[in-house]
Amino acid sequence: MGANNGKQCGSEDSDLSMRTLSTPSPALILKSSPPQTVPNGHETSSTSFTVTGETVALVHPPPGSRSRPSKVPPTALIDTLPDPVLLQVLSYLCTPQLCRCARVSRRWYNLAWDPRLWSTIRLTGELLSADRALKVLTHRLCQDTPNVCLTLETLVASGCRRLSDRGLRVVAQCCPELRRLEVAGCYNVSNEAVFDVVSQCPNLEHLDVSGCPKVTCISLTEEASLQLTPLHGHQIGLQYLDMTDCVSLEDEGLRTIAFHCPRLTHLYLRRCSRLTDEALRHLALHCTALRELSLSDCHLIGDFGLREVARLEGRLRYLSVAHCMRITDVGLRYVARYCPRLRYLNARGCEGLTDQGLSHLARNCPRLRSVDVGRCPLVSDAGLEALARCCEGLRRLSLRGCESLTGRGLMAVAAGCPELQLLNVQECEVPPEALRLVRQHCRRCVIEHTIPAFY
Repeated sequence: MGANNGKQCGSEDSDLSMRTLSTPSPALILKSSPPQTVPNGHETSSTSFTVTGETVALVHPPPGSRSRPSKVPPTALIDTLPDPVLLQVLSYLCTPQLCRCARVSRRWYNLAWDPRLWSTIRLTGELLSADRALKVLTHRLCQDTPNVCLTLETLVASGCRRLSDRGLRVVAQCCPELRRLEVAGCYNVSNEAVFDVVSQCPNLEHLDVSGCPKVTCISLTEEASLQLTPLHGHQIGLQYLDMTDCVSLEDEGLRTIAFHCPRLTHLYLRRCSRLTDEALRHLALHCTALRELSLSDCHLIGDFGLREVARLEGRLRYLSVAHCMRITDVGLRYVARYCPRLRYLNARGCEGLTDQGLSHLARNCPRLRSVDVGRCPLVSDAGLEALARCCEGLRRLSLRGCESLTGRGLMAVAAGCPELQLLNVQECEVPPEALRLVRQHCRRCVIEHTIPAFY
C-alpha cells in the first residue's frame, strides 16, 4: 500500500521530516527562523525552519534515543490500537505527514518507516529542497537493502523548482523498481538526468516531464543510442509520456523517442511548436500501439501529418489537434477513414474544417463520445445533423464560437444524442427554444451558454 494513496498536502504540509540512525540533524532548507523572545526576556529556539510560510522540519534520530520527557502519555487512546490498524491509518498520509508521524514515538517511528508505506513519494512546494529530501529518503529506505530501494514505484515532484539532475540521479541509482515519474514544471531537470532514469529503471512506464524546457529528448549521444537498439534488447518500456511545453523538442528528438519507446500508448506533445509533419511519420512507424495523441498548438502540423497519424488505424482512440491552423477537411478525412474506433476529437480553432469534414467523421467514427469544434466558423447545422444521425452515444459537444449555428442543428442533436452530458454553446447566437429542447431530451446535460433569455 502507498504512503500517499493518491493524496497530496497543501502548502502548509510541504515540510519534510524524517529520522535516520546514521544521519545527524541537517535541515532540508538552510535558512532558519529567528529566535523567539518570551516575556521574561529569555530566548527560545525552534526545531523547524520557516521560509515564506513553508515549514521544513529537521532530520531527527528515532524518538527515545535521547533522554527527554515523552509528549504523548503512555495511556493515550491511540496507543491501544494494534499495529495493523495504525499501519492502515498511516497509509492514507502523504509523504511530509508520514515523516512527521515518525517523530511521535519509537513505536510510530518503526511503523512510519514500514516498507509497505513507501511505494510512493510525493514532494510539493517550490521552496522545498527536493534534492536533499530525495537523498535523505532514499538513504533511509535503503537501510534494509544496502544501496538499493526495492519499494519505491512512484515519485511525484511536480512543481519542485529546486529539483535538479542531482536528485533524479540519486533515484536512478537507488530505485530500480520505479514505474512512475512525474517532474512537471521542474525547470532544472535536463536530458541527462531523464536518460539516467529511463536507462536504469527498466520497469518505468509513466513519465511526465511537461513544462521542463531543458528536456528535448531521451537518448542523447550516439553511444547511448547504440546501447538501446533492438539488437541489444534494451528498448525503453515507457507507455505514457507527457512532454507538454517542452518547447525545444524538434523532429529529430521525437524520432529518437519513437525509435526507443515502441510501447508508447499515451503521448502528449502540447505546445511543442517546433514539430513538423515529418516527425509524425516516425511516430506512426515505430509506436504502433499508440492510443492517445495530443498535438494541440503544434502550429507546423498539417494535413500530411494527419495522414501519417491515420496509419495507426484502429488503435487510436484520442486525438487532439486544437489550434493547428494548417489542418483542413483533407486531414480529417484521413483520420476518419482509417481510425474508425476514435472516441475523442479536439479540433478547436481549426478554421479550415467544414461541415463536409465533420460529416465524413461522423459516418466513419460512430463511437465518438467527445467532439470539440469550437472556433470553427465553417461548421454549421449540416455538420451537427450528421453527428446526430450517426453518433447517438455522443456525451460531450463543444461548439463555442461557431457563428454559423442556428437552432436547427441543436434540435437534431437533442433528438439524436440522448446521452449528451455537456453542451457548450457560449458565444453562439442560438434561440433559447432550441436549448430548452436539449434540456428536455437530454436530462443529464449541462448547458454552458451566454444567452440571457435562457435560464
